[in-house]
Amino acid sequence: MKTVVQILAFILPFNSLSAQEINKDSAWIVNNYYKIERKISMRDGIKLFTSIYIPNDSSQKHPIMMTRTPYSCAPYGENKFKSVWNSNTKRYFLQKYIIVIQDVRGRYMSEGEYEDIRPYNPKAHRNSPEGYLEGAIDEATDTYDAIDWIVKNIATNNGNVGVSGISYPGFYSTMAALSGHPAIKAVSPQAPVTDWFIGDDVHHNGSFFMMDNFHFDYSFGRPRPNPTTEKAKGFSYPVLDNYDFFLNEGTLKNLTKHHMGDTMKFWNESMNHPNFDAFWKARTVTYHLYNVQPAVLIVGGLFDAEDCWGTWNTYKKIEKQSPGTINKIAMGPWYHGGWAWSDGSHLGNVQFGKGVSDYYYENIEMPFFNYYLKNEGGIKNSAEATIFITGENKWHQFSEWPPKKLETKILYLNEQSALRFTKPITSSGFEEYVSDPAKPVPYTEDVHLKRTSEYMTDDQRFASRRPDVLVYKTEKLKEDMTLTGPVIADLMVSISTTDADFIVKLIDVFPDDFKYPDSLHVKYPMGAYQMLVRGEVMRGKFRNSMEKPEPFTPDKITEVKFELPDIAHTFQKGHRIMIQIQSSWFPLVDRNPQQFLDIYKCDEKDFIRSTIKIYHHAQSASCILLPIFKK
Repeated sequence: MKTVVQILAFILPFNSLSAQEINKDSAWIVNNYYKIERKISMRDGIKLFTSIYIPNDSSQKHPIMMTRTPYSCAPYGENKFKSVWNSNTKRYFLQKYIIVIQDVRGRYMSEGEYEDIRPYNPKAHRNSPEGYLEGAIDEATDTYDAIDWIVKNIATNNGNVGVSGISYPGFYSTMAALSGHPAIKAVSPQAPVTDWFIGDDVHHNGSFFMMDNFHFDYSFGRPRPNPTTEKAKGFSYPVLDNYDFFLNEGTLKNLTKHHMGDTMKFWNESMNHPNFDAFWKARTVTYHLYNVQPAVLIVGGLFDAEDCWGTWNTYKKIEKQSPGTINKIAMGPWYHGGWAWSDGSHLGNVQFGKGVSDYYYENIEMPFFNYYLKNEGGIKNSAEATIFITGENKWHQFSEWPPKKLETKILYLNEQSALRFTKPITSSGFEEYVSDPAKPVPYTEDVHLKRTSEYMTDDQRFASRRPDVLVYKTEKLKEDMTLTGPVIADLMVSISTTDADFIVKLIDVFPDDFKYPDSLHVKYPMGAYQMLVRGEVMRGKFRNSMEKPEPFTPDKITEVKFELPDIAHTFQKGHRIMIQIQSSWFPLVDRNPQQFLDIYKCDEKDFIRSTIKIYHHAQSASCILLPIFKK
């Protein structure tokens, strides 16, 4: 959902192109395509601004590739072409696709009122069991109406439409799959915004992702009275240290009062809906993924900081709720949208090898669309799930996800900071720390302003040295251990207050003498590197229900159990598995005052220390459930 996706939704890795090569490719596209702009009427009369790039070649019919975006289809003007020669869109141009990019309702040059994650409206669809309401709209109907106009008015189209997009455009792609238009043959929601309370962008398990949302909403959330080609200005931070800025602001209420006011609609709606209520449920598209007609390719990054949850769960919901749908998933070692604007060879300090993104485009995305839109190739019989397993650093194909050959093994927290596959036998035992909101645990070691993508694989040694982070690790592994699927944290805890957050991090500890080959030019000391494989937060009061939060009884042993998004990672022989547990992750996640109250309305005085105990004895054994892949 962040600003990087304001680039066209299909963006290719930025290879080093000479000026001569860029000009050559640019000239090819200008010489072989022409562009038209149209304002397409929707069923309620609202007109949506649409840019259409059409091949000059009229000797054959061409498929259509569409992206609907809230991030602008600029440049505006029929004589102005998008810079596609260094983007993955070039692949579609070279294969003579008709390229359609549309400003969604209420954004940039389209008319109407914008609504964040506009809810799916069953009554807008004629086959709805709830009854049809003439003139009702949602993003699915807007897609239907736009495509209906395009296939009827662009003479050289072959009647086959694909829809794709990354992040927010991924959400619009999911909605396109629900539109019911017969011309839509294939859809690819990529890193799709899916559930803004449980696991994507805005919240994770009820915890507010403060830094990202403040940065995003300050510009994206500004009201737009009239259609415009201009992007809203972002926030001017007084300091370049996000930890310092957000800590000094103190509370979410202060952020609202000092900077957001009453004009930032979605920010204020978020502040007024602290629980998983009807507001958030209406914006959860997975509730409606039944009878999906087009073929679907879900794409995402294993280290996506924004919409990793949405990628996995869009796939899983279609599998469960629409079993007749051709539904495939591809996951690589990418950050948010990384397949589109990186070669995928590394993230931060961690290396994955060459050709990762090229493999994806050449073997997955292009064959998928070419099969369904051009009747080329045999992608229909390809693997259900094509997943890159990090650590091993290889692509694998599976007939389903998670794979059939799984064994759930329980990794228990033990005394002396040990992780073992045997349950503790002692009758007592715990580790404790004091969680102090005045000194929250940072999410990364560096001082910076914007949230990094690299934190998803960052070295966690900085955190393991803090007294308010518990650290448990195994002995050196005697053989490789591959995990493929969701990880479950099952903690037995007590706290001295009535609420707290629990962040669990699964970490791969490299051997002390580990180093990459000199040819990779990795200068960072990789010996004993603590690679974050997956981290997730649970706001404690939502441990039993996202709809009805419950306070903790101080000092009472309580279970906190939650799921971390799926992983695909091999802990290699000689490495160790580490678990870190903490109660703040700042400023990635807003601070919990550690009292049972409305965090969006609380004051500085409400933030208090809490003594957190994590138990590891026979009667209260904290553990992590691992999905072990048996080859």
